[in-house]
This record gives sequence, C-alpha cells and structure tokens, in this order.
Amino acid sequence: MTTTITPDPEAIRPELGRHVDRGPNRPDLHRASVSLRVGVAVLWLSVIVLLPLAAIGWQAVGGGWRAFWLAVSSNAALESFRVTLTISAGVTLLNLPFGLLVAWVLVRDDFLGKRLVDAVIDLPFALPTIVASLVMLALYGPHSPVGLHLQHTAWGVGVALAFVTLPFVVRAVQPVLLEIDRETEEAAASLGANNPAIFFRVVLPSLTPALLSGAGLAFSRAIGEFGSVVLIGGAVPGKTEVSSQWIRTLIENDDRTGAAAISIVLLAISFVVLFILRALGARAAKREELAG
Repeated sequence: MTTTITPDPEAIRPELGRHVDRGPNRPDLHRASVSLRVGVAVLWLSVIVLLPLAAIGWQAVGGGWRAFWLAVSSNAALESFRVTLTISAGVTLLNLPFGLLVAWVLVRDDFLGKRLVDAVIDLPFALPTIVASLVMLALYGPHSPVGLHLQHTAWGVGVALAFVTLPFVVRAVQPVLLEIDRETEEAAASLGANNPAIFFRVVLPSLTPALLSGAGLAFSRAIGEFGSVVLIGGAVPGKTEVSSQWIRTLIENDDRTGAAAISIVLLAISFVVLFILRALGARAAKREELAG
C-alpha cells in the first residue's frame, strides 16, 4: 500500500516567499538604489559647490590669519560691508510686502494682461545684470525721463537691488498662496471676521515660511549683486560702493587673498541669514500645522 503525503500549503508558503522574492521592491535593492542616488547627488554638490567654496576658503587664508583679518577689517572693507548690508536689508524689507502684494494679485485677481505680468516677474532672472544697470541708468540717470536723478546715490543702488530681488519673494509666495484652502477663509468670514482679520490670522501664518524663505534668498542675492549696481551706483567709497565692487577693486590691484577674504565674509553672512530664516520658517510651519 502506497501512502501519498500531501504537503501543507501553509508550510510551503514561507519557503516560497524566501525563494521567489526577487522583485525590484526587495529592501536591499531599494537601499542600494537610495544609496546610489544620494552618492551621485553628494558628488555633484561637491564638484559644483563644495570644492569651489573650499578653494576660495583656502585662498582667503593663504596669507595667514593676520592677513585675512587685515583684509576684512580695513576701513574700505568695513564701509563696503556697511553699505551692502544696510541697503540689502532695506530692500529685502521693502520687497516683502510688495512681493506679497504682487503674488496676491497674480493668484487671487483676474485682469487683462495677467499672463503678461506673470511673465514679466521673471524678467530680472533672464536679463544680464549689466543690462539691468543700463535700464536703471537710462531711467534714473542724468537724463532721466521721469525727472529722478539717482545715479551715484544709495537710492539708485536700492532701486537696482529691488529690481533684481523682487522675483525671489514673489515666486516663493505664489505657489503657497495657490495651495491655501479658501474654505478656511470663507468659514472665518461667515463667523464675522473682516478682511484684515482674515488676512492676518488665517492667511499670513500660512505664508510666513514662504515669506521668510523668499526674504532669505532676496537678501543673499542682494549682498552679492554686482552687475545691476555697477553703473547706477558708481562705486563711491562709503556711499554706494558695495562689497562686490570692493572685491573687484582688490582683484584689479592684484590682491586676490584680500578679495577671497571679503568673499568668505559675504558667504558666511549669507549662510547664517539663510539658516536662521529657514529655521524660523520651519518653526512657523510646525506651529501652523499644530494649530490646524
């Protein structure tokens, strides 16, 4: 008599699972894919960003720390820092409300030529910065058609910086404004809240992270700007000479170590400002998420 033993399907299934799992979703294959992507990203970031920064840092301290300190603490350097930071901070604070206003109009309002205005916002990105300086000089130079002579003044530098940095605020706020739930605003209005209360209590908290991010990008662009201010500003020492123009002067005088030292200070300021504003933006976003 022959006895046939039928295998238990439940006992076989785990064994099959161990041998059949060869698909692309295996954990080890997924980890390898993630590691490859991260490796390529880090390599590209190193080549494009980190290596140049390391090179300029090495050049900045090439003459020793005393030479570095003398370069960044000279009267001309300190004056250029003062002019750069004060005008850049003022322009950033000015662009915050106006950038928000432009983004609001583009998202919430319908009017003739809206697409054209939306395209014009990106014009400072497309224009060579020296062209922006020529535009400013034609509009606010000695033969100004609007009767404003701003050449060789801090106001002229500020207008040029406002022109090139406004899109950073607008493009940072615009997508967030598009995603805001309008039902929350309608609910607040149905409860008796007026328009200012709705804006400051409902809309603005949601926009705060984007506003801070746009402000950080605008400020960082402003402190490193050169082309748009070179003609309208005139590089008057202590008045309109920004740090980027002082760097050019140092290079023309064959002081590359001093130029690198000034550049490192600008990079450090930009990094610290971006880090602080993004940290504040992340905290505001988390607070808004918890409140919601």
